[in-house]
Amino acid sequence: MRRRRPVAATTVARIAVLTDVHANLPALDVALHEIERLGADAVYHTGDAIGIGPFPAECLDRLLSRPKTNLLMGNHDAWFAFGLPDESAPGMPAEEREHQRWVHEQLDPSLKAVVATWPYASSLRVEGVRLDFLHYPLNASGGFRAPTDVALPETADALFGLRASTVVFFGHDHRAWNVHGATTRYVNPGALGCSVEPVARFALLEVKQGGAYSLTLHAEPYDPTPLYDALEQRRVPAREFIRRTFLPQDAGPSIA
Repeated sequence: MRRRRPVAATTVARIAVLTDVHANLPALDVALHEIERLGADAVYHTGDAIGIGPFPAECLDRLLSRPKTNLLMGNHDAWFAFGLPDESAPGMPAEEREHQRWVHEQLDPSLKAVVATWPYASSLRVEGVRLDFLHYPLNASGGFRAPTDVALPETADALFGLRASTVVFFGHDHRAWNVHGATTRYVNPGALGCSVEPVARFALLEVKQGGAYSLTLHAEPYDPTPLYDALEQRRVPAREFIRRTFLPQDAGPSIA
């Protein structure tokens, strides 16, 4: 008697998650092209579409015009939608404030109302799998907390407080994280737009019939040369600091 082969569970949903695009158009285009090739049913971006990179208008247009793309609020997005912190508030040096003003000048003012509608958190349940998306937990004053090391599962559990969730996707901390807590998995695919390696990072989660899921982390290579060129050509404020701190270091011209 022949044994029947087990029937593979059918994929119910394929969800791509990226975070912290930070106005890096070359990385975003590569990521979206690969996400399209993989056949994602939906895309979630967990905040900070703009700021730092030289292409804020182009990146915002890409994200807003793509069907089935869910955009969450990050701190850079909130500064555009609701205004920069008061100049007397600590934490934003003059050069960074100048950079943020430049970013906002590149954007259509009518988009402030659009970005202001982005949620700070979103949940999705598929086949009993609960997915939560957010930029980062908020502090007592309503701003985003400073990124912290969540390598210890108990630290991640305490920080997010989402133990009913199956997977929590987050951003803000540009480092990649994949941590299993007591009942919840915490995943940051790593900033798509801010990395010292020329790779576009995102996660792809597939939910199967019956509630099983698989998660893959992607890092697609891209050419960062247009970033270096645009930083200089557009005279982006703080470009020397941006080039040195947030972008790949092994190629491109030095920024004056």
